[in-house]
Amino acid sequence: METSQVQESELREVEAEETRGAEPVARSSGGMFRSLRNYNYRLFVSGSVVSNVGTWMQRTAQDWLVLELTHGSSAALGITTALQFLPVVLFGLWGGMLADRYPKRLLLMAAQSLMGLLALTMGVLTITGHAQAWHVYVMAFMLGLVSCVEVPTRQSFVVEMVGRADLANAIALNSSTFNLARVVGPAVAGLLIYALGGTGPIFVLNAVSFAAVITSLFLMRGSELRTPEPLARAKGQLREGLRYVWQRPELLMPILLVAFAAMFATSFSMSIALMAKQVFGQDASSFGVASSVFAIGALGGALLAARRARPTRGLLIGGGVCFGVAQIAAGFAPSYLVFLILLIPAGMAMITTNTAANSSVQLAASPEMRGRVMGIYVLVFTGGAPIGAPLVGWVGELAGPRLGVVICGVMCLAGVGLAILLTRFAAGRTRDAVVRGAVAASGGAR
Repeated sequence: METSQVQESELREVEAEETRGAEPVARSSGGMFRSLRNYNYRLFVSGSVVSNVGTWMQRTAQDWLVLELTHGSSAALGITTALQFLPVVLFGLWGGMLADRYPKRLLLMAAQSLMGLLALTMGVLTITGHAQAWHVYVMAFMLGLVSCVEVPTRQSFVVEMVGRADLANAIALNSSTFNLARVVGPAVAGLLIYALGGTGPIFVLNAVSFAAVITSLFLMRGSELRTPEPLARAKGQLREGLRYVWQRPELLMPILLVAFAAMFATSFSMSIALMAKQVFGQDASSFGVASSVFAIGALGGALLAARRARPTRGLLIGGGVCFGVAQIAAGFAPSYLVFLILLIPAGMAMITTNTAANSSVQLAASPEMRGRVMGIYVLVFTGGAPIGAPLVGWVGELAGPRLGVVICGVMCLAGVGLAILLTRFAAGRTRDAVVRGAVAASGGAR
């Protein structure tokens, strides 16, 4: 009887600890754009829209420049992409720790300034005719290093601007602006590369676009920010962050699900090109249409997510399942038109999963741990692509693009199931350890 009481007491302590350190989430009203009521967030979104368009313009120009400098080498293009993501995989956890230690607004201003300087340097090298492939490689790697700090800091800064009540809405609106820029940016870049006679001016324009977000950060009202106390420097803080996530199912579940979904979401984006060209015999312009349709679906999913007060576990799991099913259906599409139609729910499901996971993680994390938690989130979100893309590419090369897309969907569904099982396993281990420790302490106190 005494042991049973100890167990119930300790389990209640575990449940209380899962939500300790953060104020309860209040109900919020105001519609799809309710988080824009916040002055600081309005500034942030305004600057982000300009900067995101510039970023997507630069991504297009960067790929085009690499192909020009290497005479169409796809290997060089792959190296550039890998170098840009590699630092986040290697050092992303440290970036999240810095986000907990230092004021996030100052970190973001410094990171945005460095990114703008890199873009300006690459633009000057290109315009003057001195650009070489290794210059692009170095710039891509340096951008990745800055992103190690910038991405988790930016993600965890949102709640400081809008509070917990509007956090889910703000994250969904961030996704909306990002996907809108994903549609507009490459199209504008293509026109400007042709009109301005090269990629150099695109890098310069992107450098200028960073001024918008830096200015928005500078003009924010510090008194309206919900800034937690900075984390004091100490040993073992990375391990503390990992242990914190492992012991909390409400954090572990969305992070694991995003890890599996991201692994095959990037592969699916890559497979769109293969399906368009090799299966349906379409040209480059038609591939562009497919990419835009997928982005439009993602934009629609983000806007629908903005209407929800907060994410639920069912929404998170349902989004992952729908994304897997949509991929499988796209793999069996009998015509290009049907394939395009299926890309819309695929994009919507992908963004639903991502926004639900992002919101769930930030709402569940206590303020002093949020930077490290988001560092882990960004790591799994980014680190899945280097694993999934080669695997699906290899299968697609052996058995054709259709099977590659179908496998993406099947593995996504398997990932959802595995995320649920691993979360239950971790929760069971944590509760058992707490109960054993409590029983041992109780026996020693007799």
